[in-house]
Amino acid sequence: MSTISDLRVSDVRFPTSRELDGSDAMNPDPDYSAAYAELRTSDGDVGYGLVFTIGRGNDVQCAAIEALAGHVVGRDVDELLAHLGDFSRDLVGDSQLRWLGPEKGVMHMAIGALVNAAWDLRARREGRPLWLLLAELSPEQIVDLVDFRYLTDALTRAEALEILRRAEPGKADRIAQLQARGVPAYTTTPGWLGYSDEKLVRLLREARDEGFAMVKLKVGADVEDDARRMRIARETMGEGYPIAMDANQRWDVADAITWLEQLAPYDPAWIEEPTSPDDVLAHASIRAAVAPLRVATGEQMQNRIIAKQLLQAGSIDVLQLDAARVGGVNENIAILLLAAKFDIPVCPHAGGVGLCELVQHYAFFDTAAVAGPRSDRFIEYVHHLHEHFEAPVVIRDGAYQAPTEAGSSASMHAASIRDHLFPEGAVWKDPAHVVVA
Repeated sequence: MSTISDLRVSDVRFPTSRELDGSDAMNPDPDYSAAYAELRTSDGDVGYGLVFTIGRGNDVQCAAIEALAGHVVGRDVDELLAHLGDFSRDLVGDSQLRWLGPEKGVMHMAIGALVNAAWDLRARREGRPLWLLLAELSPEQIVDLVDFRYLTDALTRAEALEILRRAEPGKADRIAQLQARGVPAYTTTPGWLGYSDEKLVRLLREARDEGFAMVKLKVGADVEDDARRMRIARETMGEGYPIAMDANQRWDVADAITWLEQLAPYDPAWIEEPTSPDDVLAHASIRAAVAPLRVATGEQMQNRIIAKQLLQAGSIDVLQLDAARVGGVNENIAILLLAAKFDIPVCPHAGGVGLCELVQHYAFFDTAAVAGPRSDRFIEYVHHLHEHFEAPVVIRDGAYQAPTEAGSSASMHAASIRDHLFPEGAVWKDPAHVVVA
């Protein structure tokens, strides 16, 4: 009998603040980081999961994951992986740990890392990429993974089954099409707030040449600066090319409306996170005031309950789930089902280390088995830090190519982990140190 023998957690940080990669109106100097979990078995298999942070506090996130060791170490591997719905519910239901949330914040993200590591382990043992493993489950098996508590006023188990059964015809063809063509991406790489105008223009041109169908710019620090940068982007990319904007929760309602009126002449594709990620009614007010400009949010959405409320209140036009913010694969399946019920496109957030690798699996699963193909679905993409992963994303002609390697794409190179450990890793001891993965 194989058992879970160990849970190892590493504080891995990348000094992205040195070049202002990832900078925005609320986070001017992020160091992209991962609380990196390895779920090890007695027969030598490993499952990987991570939580994305931006530097300080990554140690707190690591400690939260370590606090869950008692829930998993010593368990029978086959039994655990056969009942991952129960595993997720057991972790979320720990009454003492639940008090630290409930179902939100550092502890909930720690649960997500462990749930994701268990799914990665299962996918590796079955020899399939996570998205395909999920897509080939039956509708009944998928709904068994979902915790419908707090959701049934918007989505019942029967409704979820109907959504999944409706997607069954043609699933095999969609999987084949995904494997041939992938899912379109948009890139945030040109738009970090700390970049010069010259760098903005150069990266915009590169994005267009690489085939990306949309780009995104950070906004929210200074309205005149935002207008100048949006004007430059529009002149560079031409009329009709989609340019989204992201305010990273910067504004109150009135400020958002006033600010966006000044940016409207540049025909933005959407405004992302215009206000607090928890303020459902504020998003609804902003959306009503700035229409037809679309409103997007979700990267800091705490749980499926906030997703439900955003959809019920008509607060958003685009839902952006995050692979490492909520309680893992199971809760993100619930969010995908909610979005399908309300006919809102899911465009996953991926602006962080490892997030491109992780979120692609949700978009491919959504297309194959939940919402089906949509012309308004994109996956966010940023160019940096992929070299640290054993199965990095593949972008071709502006589209994510279907992952083919077994697992969830979360595993990092040993050298990258070693050299970026905080604070003893070589990158942190010697700023000139360069890692070759």
